[in-house]
Amino acid sequence: MSFVGGGARLTRARWSLYLTVGLIGLAVILLIAPLVGPGAHGHGVALMSPRAVWGDGIDATIFWHVRLPRTLAAALVGAALAAAGCAFQAVLRNPLAEPFTLGVSSGASLAAVIAIRLGVASVAGTAGVGAAAVIGAVAAVALVWQLGRVGATLPPATLVLAGVTVSMFCGAAALVVQATADFAEMSRMLRWMMGGLEWTQLATVARALPPLVLGAAVLIALGRDLNALAAGPEAAASVGVAVGRTQTLAFAAASLLVGTSIAIAGPIGFVGLIVPHALRATVGPDHRVLVPMSLLGGAALVVGCDTIARVLGQLPVGVVTALAGGPFFLALLVRGKRSSALWRSE
Repeated sequence: MSFVGGGARLTRARWSLYLTVGLIGLAVILLIAPLVGPGAHGHGVALMSPRAVWGDGIDATIFWHVRLPRTLAAALVGAALAAAGCAFQAVLRNPLAEPFTLGVSSGASLAAVIAIRLGVASVAGTAGVGAAAVIGAVAAVALVWQLGRVGATLPPATLVLAGVTVSMFCGAAALVVQATADFAEMSRMLRWMMGGLEWTQLATVARALPPLVLGAAVLIALGRDLNALAAGPEAAASVGVAVGRTQTLAFAAASLLVGTSIAIAGPIGFVGLIVPHALRATVGPDHRVLVPMSLLGGAALVVGCDTIARVLGQLPVGVVTALAGGPFFLALLVRGKRSSALWRSE
């Protein structure tokens, strides 16, 4: 059995090698990250002793109740966003497609801001705000899907334009809601919209795991069809792919991943853009390996960024990913402009 990717024949052995290396790399990061934190008085970097983790002291409490839940949540969020970005890029055949450009993140953010303004956070806590974010993501996807569809087809350019429009509208609406809030609500909204994992608990991770596993499983199962769809709907249909069904399943699964991740950590940008592009250049464009590798790579990236955020003084992880992703996005845009790859019709 062989896969096609990156201009070279991707054998089962190489496919297994990629996943093995990815799993080992992520495991190492997950083991080390909870042990790393700010040094004394918030200066420098300190490494917690593994032996102290199994004791009864303050280090064990910090590890099991603060750092471990935060690290696991970062891994789930990163995996979800990277896999969703990979799926969006395949379906839309657009290198800039990701949860933010398609309005999914903005819709979730608007719903969460409204929930905070209405006092849902005071009654139901972060779970209530998270549920509102999932509803907002689903509503945004439904709206973008309806606006972008032309008859029975789903033109990529039309869908991206619809996503950008919905994103801008939701962003403006969120600002209007914030303008009517008091200082405490404004502070909570601002903190949430920067994306952070400061108060994550193991119970939150457990609640988020089933929908994330479901969404990831669907995208992995669609790997072969995403390969065909990335070549265009006509090419996909010519090899027996049910184009409409595949697009719908891919969008639904990716939106479930994005909504759940935003419910955990708020909007975290650029992960869905950076990881698939970086891995596509490494492992090739075959989605049967690209999707699972995006899950692993996204998890590693966000865990690493969250560790940096903790060391730098409890910064929101969304700030770190934005600082890393902004230059990457501009570089991609300039390179695409020079080669006219983003502007010619396919």
